[in-house]
Amino acid sequence: MSKIRARHVFTSESVSEGHPDKVCDQISDAVLDACLAQDPLSRVACETLATTDLVVMSGEITTRAVVNWEQVARETVRRIGYNDPGIGFSADTCKVLLCLHPQSPDISQGVTADPAKAKEQGAGDQGMMFGYAADETPELMPAPILYAHGLVRRLAELRHSDPKTYWYLRPDAKSQVSVLYDGGRPVRVTTVVVSHQHSPDVDEATLRTLVADVSHEVIPAHLLGDDLRYYVNPTGRFVVGGPQGDTGLTGRKIIVDTYGGVGCHGGGAFSGKDPSKVDRSGAYMCRCIAKNLVAAGVAHKCEVQVAYAIGVAKPISVNVDTYGTAQVPEDRIQRLLDSGEVFDLRPAAIIATLGLQTPRQAGWSYQETAAYGHFGRGQFPWERTDRAEVLRAALKA
Repeated sequence: MSKIRARHVFTSESVSEGHPDKVCDQISDAVLDACLAQDPLSRVACETLATTDLVVMSGEITTRAVVNWEQVARETVRRIGYNDPGIGFSADTCKVLLCLHPQSPDISQGVTADPAKAKEQGAGDQGMMFGYAADETPELMPAPILYAHGLVRRLAELRHSDPKTYWYLRPDAKSQVSVLYDGGRPVRVTTVVVSHQHSPDVDEATLRTLVADVSHEVIPAHLLGDDLRYYVNPTGRFVVGGPQGDTGLTGRKIIVDTYGGVGCHGGGAFSGKDPSKVDRSGAYMCRCIAKNLVAAGVAHKCEVQVAYAIGVAKPISVNVDTYGTAQVPEDRIQRLLDSGEVFDLRPAAIIATLGLQTPRQAGWSYQETAAYGHFGRGQFPWERTDRAEVLRAALKA
């Protein structure tokens, strides 16, 4: 059983929507959204590469939807803010290469359910997925990754909403937040690091002031001390960035996408994959379970693991770890999850419970998940805590 550590510092990073890898994640998920909007049963595994003035879209897609793939890519790049050919990557001038083909029939036969046995749809691959939650923030997320996301997200909001004032901000950015913990609780942010792509005409002091101001917006006041250290563009210059400065690929920011290095990760990326792929849907459901357990007061922090075999509906294992913070015997929690009484972990049931084939009907999109984290944002259905009361009742003494 894991134990709560004493005094220590933990650091997590985030990247902005304009980071090359995140550009690719958003293009891949925009493709998924476009397919599901017309055909909820689409099978999508879209991988994107972006480099200087070039986007390459590859992967396996089987769908009845009629989609202009190139248009989806260009619209995504334009929305992010790459609209100036002078910086080496632009929505209107970049080349778009398509290398797409249908899903393997060997995979399809395992994940395409017999209508009479819809709930027995098999998992789209083998593997293990993790979900995590902790009561150290209102969102039940680890503080370092939550605030790291908040920094780059707020800077992007300023860039989009007030381009006259923030004319010097370009789309690519990274953040890093270090948090001091004492007895398992965050007590102070010790360091903020922000590297933000910028116009060559802006001075360093302007960027440092902006980062400090945004930090005070995003990070709760009680965590900000006089000894907080800032590192803003530590090399002194970040003009060349985005896909011109660094080639991007779908699925390379799996720790940014999840919990910032807190807890475990099964290794599977999310973006560009339809929900028959349990890398994605299984991880979403594990977060839902962990968050509901913490919201129910069953534990102060919780990690849930589920593992699957390709083509098999029921998970081959389920595991829960409360890091020694459980308020009821942990084996009771384990038995409840094993029973499937509250959470049905078969892939078809996960898809139905979370509405993963029809996101737009519920007012969210997969493209939204592809920047600033898949967890900790209330618009996504796996963030609901509507099972907390049921869990409290099932686990009460």
